[in-house]
Amino acid sequence: MDHNNSYSASYAAAGVDITAGYRAVELMKKHIARTRNEGCLDDVGGFGGCFGLPIAGMEEPVLVSGTDGVGTKLKLAILMDKHDTIGIDCVAMCVNDIICVGARPLFFLDYIACGKNVPEKIAEIVGGVAEGCVQAGSALIGGETAEHPGMMPENEYDLAGFAVGMVDKKKILDKTTMRPGDVVIALPSTGIHSNGFSLCRKVFDIDSNNPQLYVPREELGGKTIAEALLTPTKIYVKPVLALLEQVSVRGISHITGGGFYENIPRSIPDGLGAKIDRSAVKVLPIFDLIAKFGNIPERDMFNTYNMGVGMSIVVPAEQAELALSVLKANGEDAYIIGAIVESEEKVILA
Repeated sequence: MDHNNSYSASYAAAGVDITAGYRAVELMKKHIARTRNEGCLDDVGGFGGCFGLPIAGMEEPVLVSGTDGVGTKLKLAILMDKHDTIGIDCVAMCVNDIICVGARPLFFLDYIACGKNVPEKIAEIVGGVAEGCVQAGSALIGGETAEHPGMMPENEYDLAGFAVGMVDKKKILDKTTMRPGDVVIALPSTGIHSNGFSLCRKVFDIDSNNPQLYVPREELGGKTIAEALLTPTKIYVKPVLALLEQVSVRGISHITGGGFYENIPRSIPDGLGAKIDRSAVKVLPIFDLIAKFGNIPERDMFNTYNMGVGMSIVVPAEQAELALSVLKANGEDAYIIGAIVESEEKVILA
């Protein structure tokens, strides 16, 4: 598209350089191209992203949508001037929710609001979004970058997005099929993921750019606290889709803000609860550091963070070994952390 005649000196004087937006789009096109799949009908740049729905073989196709942002994890990305992975977090927060319904994510759109449009930085951010989409098998079919001078400092930005997936109605996960004795399987997280960062900022004094953030630590395998915190959220779409093809999954929970106590109950029907073996949970070192530095009780940790479990999956006991085998064949070091029991208490951590 030719933008040679598109320039407003008056608008630029007010703080918005529309030519920077055009430059950013050109820089991000190579990233977007990586995400194209069979549903993509056009290139970015139009007024709407067009996507052809792959409904062949489906009796009642149902669209499933999810939207989210990255939250205050962005503060750390901005402090570290590292913008190439934060987009993975944005995609993950949306597609990991969609897969909990049993749906395959089809496409994604992002929204970036920034104090000043620096094309290279915007392209870095979108590069991360594209990487997340590749990991999820989802197409990045559009988005928006908005320059907001006066609303935020020039070096700051916010990132959000939404995903749309699809599932045959008869395959939507039904938690009412859950029974006492069903097994709860954990999929390991890569770290904090994208929740609880307001508490992290307080515990580690991130807003003042605490020098301790950048000291390599033995308990983190030589990584710094900043590097460990900025580790992108794991995307579980492909292994879970493979599992759904072979196992009668009865419930999936994406462990995000609110930790075990808020998220696991969302996939469990009334009258049942998840009895979690605390000793079985493989807690990552970064969570031990947060608890130590902040003097945070264990109950609060499990009610804020994923504690090393990014997703929990409930399957019939007789299919537990098959489920573990399928997940491990698809790159997940999955393990059992508990079982479903009759209980009015949704999560029993024992």
